[in-house]
Amino acid sequence: MIIINLDGKMSIEQALKKYKMKFSKHHVMDELRERTEHVKESVKKREELKRAKYREKKRREENGE
Repeated sequence: MIIINLDGKMSIEQALKKYKMKFSKHHVMDELRERTEHVKESVKKREELKRAKYREKKRREENGE
């Protein structure tokens, strides 16, 4: 749970900004998306390798290799 302590001087806009920053830093939405459906470990690894190969290919293209 994200808790924000409000000072007497803090406006609603400042409190919302602080909440949004904490929300994004704690990766709440990522965690919720992961929990919606179960993905096998082998599928996760396969996707991770696929992304790594793509990144490596792009990096090599940028370097002119």
